[in-house]
Amino acid sequence: MVKAVVLGAAGGIGQPLSLLLKTCSLISELRLYDVVNTPGVASDLSHISSLAKITGYLPANDGLEKTLTGADIVVIPAGIPRKPGMTRDDLFKINAGIVRELVTGIAKFCPKAFVLIISNPVNSTVPIAAEVLKAHNVFDATRLFGVTTLDVVRASTFTAEIVGEKDSRKIVVPVVGGHSGETIVPLLSLAQPACKIPADKLDGLVHRIQFGGDEVVAAKDGSGSATLSMAFAAQGEKGIIEPTFVYLPGVPGGEEVSKALGGIDFFAVPVELGPNGVVKATNPFPAISDYEKKLLAVAIKDLSGNIAKGVEFAKTAKPTKL
Repeated sequence: MVKAVVLGAAGGIGQPLSLLLKTCSLISELRLYDVVNTPGVASDLSHISSLAKITGYLPANDGLEKTLTGADIVVIPAGIPRKPGMTRDDLFKINAGIVRELVTGIAKFCPKAFVLIISNPVNSTVPIAAEVLKAHNVFDATRLFGVTTLDVVRASTFTAEIVGEKDSRKIVVPVVGGHSGETIVPLLSLAQPACKIPADKLDGLVHRIQFGGDEVVAAKDGSGSATLSMAFAAQGEKGIIEPTFVYLPGVPGGEEVSKALGGIDFFAVPVELGPNGVVKATNPFPAISDYEKKLLAVAIKDLSGNIAKGVEFAKTAKPTKL
């Protein structure tokens, strides 16, 4: 059975995600951590009839150490939500420090755990996590993931609306790149089943997939960001292949993908998963359309800067104490 941890469990993503994990039959123990309210969240969820034993911790009395010790899976939605007018670069200034400190705890107390990072901007926070784990000599690229499944969920939903499919779960659109704006590249030409997108709707569909988060931020009128849909995406389902943001040079098949992309280190691609993490990164790019190749070029340029920013932060910024 599995011991799972949610870091940032009292937030807008953390609470519904913790609810979903509490009901998962594969989890035997669920530990929640945040700077406020986690004992209350854990108490509330403990009333749900399921296998998972649940506990909540705060920073006091070595709470982070108690939360992480012996964990098999750690999911990190911690950080502040995006608000109207706030860019993902603005988010970086706050969330980067939070992620670095939490991953330092992972390196110390559960270095072999699978680490799933939701905290935005994922394009930079995953490289930060990698650098922290490297610094502690415990980095395993096959066990570090940036959660980009929300982009796949949105792509399927928005595409279904255009083609008239009532059940969006029947359409799967691979999404590669990163997890912000133009770094998100939906490969509509590889959708299963094949979907015919009218030419006059293609640009609008791609833009909505890339900037769907802005749509939610505006609709919530400053009270939050995409938390419920993000929590749904993060729970995942059993399967063989899942798109995720990984360190390509460190995973099987990643070198081939990186070479096809001009040498970029981090990228979201369809990844085959197994009990020990990444089995193989797959290369979908030979089959994509010319339109998608242009989107890809823009994504690589923007994403390279995001990655460099995360690496630089991890190496130079002064640590803070959560």
